[in-house]
Amino acid sequence: MTDHVDTRTSWLSPELLAQARANVPMVYVDAVPVRVDPQGRVTQVGLLLRVAADGSISRMLVSGRVLYGERVRDALIRHLEKDLGPLAFPRVPPHPAPFTIAEYFPDPDVSGFTDPRHHAVSLAYVVPVDGECTPTQEALDLAWFTPAEAASPRIASEMTGGQDRLLRLALGHVGELP
Repeated sequence: MTDHVDTRTSWLSPELLAQARANVPMVYVDAVPVRVDPQGRVTQVGLLLRVAADGSISRMLVSGRVLYGERVRDALIRHLEKDLGPLAFPRVPPHPAPFTIAEYFPDPDVSGFTDPRHHAVSLAYVVPVDGECTPTQEALDLAWFTPAEAASPRIASEMTGGQDRLLRLALGHVGELP
C-alpha cells in the first residue's frame, strides 16, 4: 500500500484516486475570493478562468480536495494560495464556517451541481483576500468583478457545473445579491 500513497503529502496514485472517486464521496472546499471595503462590504469578486472537470473553459471559483489529515482551514489556504498566488493573503478565520454545502454528482439532475468525475461534498466559503493576486498553476486568468457583474447572466453563462448557483448563494450570504 505504501507504494501507492505518498504519506508526506497524502496524495493517492492516479489509479487509487480513480478507484476512490468511483466508490466514496470526496470532500472539497469551494472558496469565493472577495475584496472588501473598510466597512466590510464586498466590492469585488474574483473568478478564475480555467479548464473545468467537463473539459470546457469556464469561469470558476477556487476549489479543491481536502487531503487526508488536512484541516479544512489549511485546505482553504492551500487552494487559495495555489490559485491566486502566494501573496493573496486570504483572511481565513481560525475556525471557518461554510455558508453552504454543495453536493456535486456526475448526474446534473440530482442536485444541480455537477462534476463528471465523481460525487463530491464541498464546503463553500466566502474569503476576503488582501494581497496581490496572480493566477498560478491551472488557472488561465483571474478577473475581478463587482457583485452585480458577478451575478449577471453573462458571467453565469461562462460558468459550468452549478458554480453560477454557488456564486449567487455566496453573494446572497454577504448581502450583495442584486
